[in-house]
Amino acid sequence: MHRPSPAILLAASFAFIIVQLDVTIVNVALPAIGRELGAGVGALQWVVDAYTLGFAVFLLSAGVLGDRLGARRVFLAGIALFTLASLACALAPGTLALNLARAAQGVGAAFMVPSSLAILNASYADDRARLAQAIAWWTAAGGVSIAAGPVLGGLLMSVAGWRAIFWVNLPLCLLGFWLTVRAVPAVRAKPQARGIDLPSQLLAIVALTALVGAVIEANALGLGSPLLQGALLAALAAGALFIRRQRRAAAPMLPLGLFAARAFSGAVLFGVLVNFAYYGVIFVFSIYLQQLRGYPALQAGLIFLPLTGTFIFSNIASGWLQARRGVRLPMIVGGLMSAAGYALLGIFGISSEADFLDMLPGLLLIPGGMGLAVPAMTTSILAAVERSQAGTASAVLNTARQAGGAMGVALFGALLAAPGAAAALHGTRLALGVSSALLLLAAMLAWRCVAQPFFNQGETPCRT
Repeated sequence: MHRPSPAILLAASFAFIIVQLDVTIVNVALPAIGRELGAGVGALQWVVDAYTLGFAVFLLSAGVLGDRLGARRVFLAGIALFTLASLACALAPGTLALNLARAAQGVGAAFMVPSSLAILNASYADDRARLAQAIAWWTAAGGVSIAAGPVLGGLLMSVAGWRAIFWVNLPLCLLGFWLTVRAVPAVRAKPQARGIDLPSQLLAIVALTALVGAVIEANALGLGSPLLQGALLAALAAGALFIRRQRRAAAPMLPLGLFAARAFSGAVLFGVLVNFAYYGVIFVFSIYLQQLRGYPALQAGLIFLPLTGTFIFSNIASGWLQARRGVRLPMIVGGLMSAAGYALLGIFGISSEADFLDMLPGLLLIPGGMGLAVPAMTTSILAAVERSQAGTASAVLNTARQAGGAMGVALFGALLAAPGAAAALHGTRLALGVSSALLLLAAMLAWRCVAQPFFNQGETPCRT
């Protein structure tokens, strides 16, 4: 049996490290970006959401593109685009240029993630056990980079300024590109694979961008603004046309039939709620720590470490718990733990007198619960669909989660737009309270929709 080179796994993991690193490393740099570029809260929301939206709206098409052109080719194109976009971010003269470059980073990330998994799947096709191990290492690499992001970002900020968080991507991307060229064999393209549905792709971009943009700019424009109302109408119209097109298409970009299984739709909504709360809270907590409490970037990054680092350990615990009790229990317990974490952080950790020990229980419970719930949620998604639809279901889940994260940043960021420290403090507490309520709702969804206590193939019907 052919044994794939470890360099293949290393190349695929580099891509996921880069993609996940840019989710968290930028947050500790937001106040410094705002100071240098004269950006308010709305512009800083776009720094985060431009990346997330670019990632979300191209994920489904990127998987199709990998099938048609070959995963290795699309993977290399994604690394190249991410490299050039990171360079543009580092050199950006203003917020518009920075946010456009961040969107390009997101598109590059969308090209990399599905194709990196396709490369692993093709390379380890003859040994499913080793494939599972390879994916576990790939996932762990992403988890480590998420944990390292705030600390590395704070360190780079303290030494070289905010532009360094984008310069650091260049050597990582170049190393990943070189490893891929040297070690990864060409993955056979599938000429019979369906083509890119360009009208659906454009409608998805318009719908999500207009909706998120309207929420971000609502405070600045005012609810009576024709521009704001036009953006909302554009989002509704594009969304309606997108759904209509998916219903009529022979090979839809987003198979709406998947949502007929309530176990599937419940798990997807669970993922949206989790990402909405987490991405939104990371954004407001970054602003709180540096602008309201005055922590320097490195210290803020270290405070973030429990909020990101605990994922690694709770992910391991989730696998152990799933093997013994199925997917329902870790989703319920994880949702309740995260809800308690958001509540504790809002009650005890958000004040002018709170110190790190006041924040610590919440900072540990939030990722601890998410780390338990998210792997079980993914397993429940795969259990709710036919095996042949597993790749599409996973892509739908990740697209929905990224879109949820973008909306979380947009809505929670709006809570910080009111002038004055007292208003921002209240907005931060409110964001944490809403997050706690959303995770309670997520736990209820798991209780109602993941009806079987043990993992089974096939749909588990939602309770009525």
